[in-house]
Amino acid sequence: MRGVPLDTPGGTLDMPDGDGQLLPRALGLLGLGLGVAALAAPHQVGRLVGLDGPAPAPSVVLRAIGARELVPVPGLLFAGRPAGWAWVRVAGDLLDLLLLARALPHRRGEHLQRVAATLGAVAGITAVDVLAALRSGRSAGARRRTLRASATVTVNRPADEVYRFWRDFENLPRFMYHVESVRSDGDGRSHWTVRGPGGRRIEWDAELVEDNLSEMITWRSARGARVPNAGRVRFARAAGGRGTEVRVDLAYAPPGGAVGRAVAALFGEEPGQQIRDDLRRFKQVIETGEVVRSDGSPAGLATPQQVLQKPARPRAGRASG
Repeated sequence: MRGVPLDTPGGTLDMPDGDGQLLPRALGLLGLGLGVAALAAPHQVGRLVGLDGPAPAPSVVLRAIGARELVPVPGLLFAGRPAGWAWVRVAGDLLDLLLLARALPHRRGEHLQRVAATLGAVAGITAVDVLAALRSGRSAGARRRTLRASATVTVNRPADEVYRFWRDFENLPRFMYHVESVRSDGDGRSHWTVRGPGGRRIEWDAELVEDNLSEMITWRSARGARVPNAGRVRFARAAGGRGTEVRVDLAYAPPGGAVGRAVAALFGEEPGQQIRDDLRRFKQVIETGEVVRSDGSPAGLATPQQVLQKPARPRAGRASG
């Protein structure tokens, strides 16, 4: 599946693009074929669509239609944001529908059937063009509101051990606070369930994009995810041979745009904070086998959590010193 490249501090991540670019590209190829046919063989196209009977459409009209089909093709095939070009196709479709509707009363018999069939086909293409324009517009909006976050931690374990632990995605809920579960489905695919702002549960399927033994793991959500996202974790030998440096880069497009980000930050769920907290817990899990907690363990950086925090000390019932 083709993805949308997003720059992060750790390199480029490919976010899933859904049908935001795939469908416009398919329509671009369709427009290319129709445009070339109308320009190269207007008489044959006229007979095919039923415009070769009485008062046939002039060849110049069909050639003009062909040229109009070709106008948005480069934008649909090569532009990073094809929504505008998809709407150009919609405008052309409406002109075609008007032309066919005006020709319909002047046709009889087989010619009438051909024009009617062509009218129905163009109406269907128009609906697909509108869908492509709307989806590519939503995809562009998702890219504009994409959040990116990175964090790094050094753990006192060799890279191969750290890699194996992280590569088993079902381990992630052990230290990722918002991840309820990750189920491995085989062939590099997995199903994620996380808690969103306000305790709302969000689920999606993910696919493994890159898997370099003891060096790097990259994944991204599958097409159609409610929250498109992508992530990468890198493993490098720490300076002086003191364990492994683990760097995580994430990119995702939350629903709600800037408002959603503000609400998430208010409740201590800003993405950069999440990753830093998760990596601290990861260091504890990989080095000690559990998350070390005390009565004063921070619950987050937001004001409500800080007000409730106590001075750091061992949990009740555990000896100090």
